[in-house]
Amino acid sequence: MKQNKRQEGGSTKVKLILILLIIVALTVFILVDMAINSVKPKPLKMISYEKSVKGSAFVRTNQALIKQMMNNWMPNDVFWPTVLLDNMPNFQLGELEVVRYNVRVLRDNLSRMRTTDKLDPMVEKAFTALANDPFKWWFPSAESKWKEAYDHLERYHQNLIKGQSSFYPRADNLIELLSQYASLMGGANTRLIHAPHDIREVLALEGEKGEKASKELVKVNIPWYRVDDNFYYAQGVAYALNESFKAIRTDFLNVLIDKNSLVLVDKILEDLARCNFEPLIVFNGEPGSIFANHSLNLSSIFNDARQKVNSLIVALREG
Repeated sequence: MKQNKRQEGGSTKVKLILILLIIVALTVFILVDMAINSVKPKPLKMISYEKSVKGSAFVRTNQALIKQMMNNWMPNDVFWPTVLLDNMPNFQLGELEVVRYNVRVLRDNLSRMRTTDKLDPMVEKAFTALANDPFKWWFPSAESKWKEAYDHLERYHQNLIKGQSSFYPRADNLIELLSQYASLMGGANTRLIHAPHDIREVLALEGEKGEKASKELVKVNIPWYRVDDNFYYAQGVAYALNESFKAIRTDFLNVLIDKNSLVLVDKILEDLARCNFEPLIVFNGEPGSIFANHSLNLSSIFNDARQKVNSLIVALREG
């Protein structure tokens, strides 16, 4: 009788130990998986493009960014441990926004001689695929749409090589692309500068043309748990813009030299590269605090790059 009880007790202990080991192993797996997927992507390696084909570097760069997102897209994760992450998903959303802007301008301007010309069907299909909801997990999944966009851009690139599609690296087209960048960067920067928790209201200075600026106060309330989301979204935008400007420097080289703007592009690249820093914790400290305000630190670099983009637009218009 006592022996049976001892056997039952020993069996229970073994089961508890096994359960504990499984829980520990699962916890370690989840933590390791989350740590691996929290690493931001490195700068793209040397992009393979056709040097004799204008637009090849721009298209290949966007394809590389799409492929990078397609292989490990996290904003729509539902079951995998990465569903617990929020930094990298926001980083990827920033990347996606830049690619969307790139392909939209490619569709509307860069692939057409005039805005009244017919849209390139492959670029149009790529843009439509990229417009899919990035949070959709199924029917269709975001990843499947990114693959469609990649494939359509591949067909467009092959048509460029064959001379069946066009890419016009003109100053006016570059101005349009840069204007879109400046708008996107302005929105991302606004999120950053409103991060300090001592800011609750700001002046609404924007008004209609011909009207005086409004002095009405607009409430600003960035919750503490959104501060790091905005930080990593802006970093994703900066990362994709950095890669895009590398392609612009290649495909628009003649225009940039003609407008004496090559050095300005290099300075923009320097600023965007400096946006890639990794604080252990994204703090939201006040000006007199011993803790940094990483959002404002990033904003100062990011806004400097935006001002240089605006200067580049002026140089292209007037140079």
